[in-house]
Amino acid sequence: MSLDKTSVRDEVSRLKKDFDRLGSEGKLSSESQAIMNSLFMIVELILAIFLERSTKKDSSNSSKPSSQTPKDESALSHPGSNGKGKSENKDQASNTRVNETVTISPALTCDVCAQDLSSVPCVDHERRTKIDIVFEKAIDHVDAEIKRCPACGSTVKGVFPLDMRGPLQYGDGLKAFVINLLIGQMVALNRVQKLVKSMIGVVIAEATLLKFVLRLHQALASWELQATEKILHSPAINVDETSFRVDMKNYWIHVYSSDDLTLKFLHRNRGKAAVEAINIIPRYGGAIIHDCWPSYLSYPHCSHGLCGSHLLRELTFIVDTHNYAWARNMKRLLQEACKEVSQSTEKRLCNKAFANLQKRYRNILTRGKKELPVIPPKSSGKRGKLAKSDAHNLWERLKIHEAAVLLFAKDPYVSFTNNRAERDLRMSKVKQKVSGCFRVSEYAHAYCRISSYLQSMANKGYNPLVAIQITLAGEAHKVWGE
Repeated sequence: MSLDKTSVRDEVSRLKKDFDRLGSEGKLSSESQAIMNSLFMIVELILAIFLERSTKKDSSNSSKPSSQTPKDESALSHPGSNGKGKSENKDQASNTRVNETVTISPALTCDVCAQDLSSVPCVDHERRTKIDIVFEKAIDHVDAEIKRCPACGSTVKGVFPLDMRGPLQYGDGLKAFVINLLIGQMVALNRVQKLVKSMIGVVIAEATLLKFVLRLHQALASWELQATEKILHSPAINVDETSFRVDMKNYWIHVYSSDDLTLKFLHRNRGKAAVEAINIIPRYGGAIIHDCWPSYLSYPHCSHGLCGSHLLRELTFIVDTHNYAWARNMKRLLQEACKEVSQSTEKRLCNKAFANLQKRYRNILTRGKKELPVIPPKSSGKRGKLAKSDAHNLWERLKIHEAAVLLFAKDPYVSFTNNRAERDLRMSKVKQKVSGCFRVSEYAHAYCRISSYLQSMANKGYNPLVAIQITLAGEAHKVWGE
C-alpha cells in the first residue's frame, strides 16, 4: 500500500475538526478533550518525522552528493549562479610553451596559362595549420675536465652546474610531468611509471617518483605561508571540509578559498581542533561562507554567511514532504533575492530593499510556526533531546541565523552559495576514488599543498606543467608579487 501524504494529512485534519466540534457541543468532557489534543499533537509530530523519512533524499533536496543520486540537479533557478552574477573561472593554458613556425608556399606559375608569377605581388593568403606534440628525450651531458697541475701536482676538476649534483638526475620538465599526472590528473603511481618508461626508455623507481612530489611539497612551504597571509586580508572566505582516508583512518581536508587562492589542509579532526590548528579563522576578521557547521559559528568575531544552495535543497525537501506554504514561500523569496543581487551593479541590495527582504523573511517564519505541529513538552526525568522533524530544525535554524542567511544581500563580497569551496574539494573526492586512500600521511599532506597551488595557479591562468616548473626553479614568489 503506497502512502499518500496529502490524504493522510487531510484525514488527520478531519478527525481533529470532528473532535473539536464534539467538544464545542459539550459531548466530550474537558479531560477527554485535553487527552485528545495531546494525542493529536503527538500524531502530527510523528507524522511529520515519518513522512520526512519516507521521502527519498537526493542532491536536489539535501546535501547528499550528486555522485550518489540519479541526477545532479540544483535547487537554484540558475544552477551556475553564485549569487553575485560571476561566471565560474575556467582553467587556462595560454602560457603553454609553443614552438611555432610559418612556412610560405609560393605560387610560381599560373595553373591555367602557365604564366610565370614569381615577380607578381601577393594579394592574399590561405592558411592551413597542423598542431602536433613531438616526443623526444632531451639528454644533456656535462663532461668536467680533470687536470693535474704541473706546478704543485694537485688534481683539479671542472665545476658542474648547480642542478647536476650526482651522476644522474632528472630535469624539471620530467618532474613536472610526473607530478602533474600524480596530483593534477590523479593517475595511479604504477601507471605513471609505465608511461614515463614508454617515453624515455628508462624505468624510474616509484620511490624516486614520490621524491619528486615531496621535493615540490617542500618547495611550496613559503608559498603556502604567503598565500595564508593573503587570504587573511580577503573580505570573505569560502570554507568547507570533506572526509579523506589516510592509512585506513578517517582524516579531513579543510579548504579555504578566496579570489584566486585555494588552500587545503589535512587534519585528523573535523571540528574546532582542526580550525584552531590551521589557525586561519581564529586570526580572521572578515566574512566566512559555510554550511552552518557549528565549529565555524563558534567564532563570533567573524561575520557568517550560510550557503543558500544547502538551504534551498532543504526547503525543497520540506515542500516535497509536507507541502508547507512557509517552506515554499521561503524558497521563492531566497531565489528572488539571489537573482536581484546578481543583477545589481553593486552586488547587494539597497537599504530599503534589504529592509523589505527582512520583513518578508520574518513574516514567512511567523506564519510557518503556525503550520508546524506543536512539539509536546519533555516528560520529567526523561533523558536526551526531544525528536524534532527536519522541518522544525530548518525553521529554527532560519530563525536563529537570520543575519547569516541574508548576509549575501547586504555584503557585496559574500556569495549566495558556498559552491566555490565545494568545487575546490571535488577533485579530492575523485582522488580518493582513484587511489582508495593514502598509505602515508606525509604524501596526503603533500597532495593537499600541491593541489592547492595548482588550483590557485589555474585560477591565474597558468598551465599546471609550467606552474610546477616555476616552483622547482624557485620563482613562485614572482607570480604572487612577493
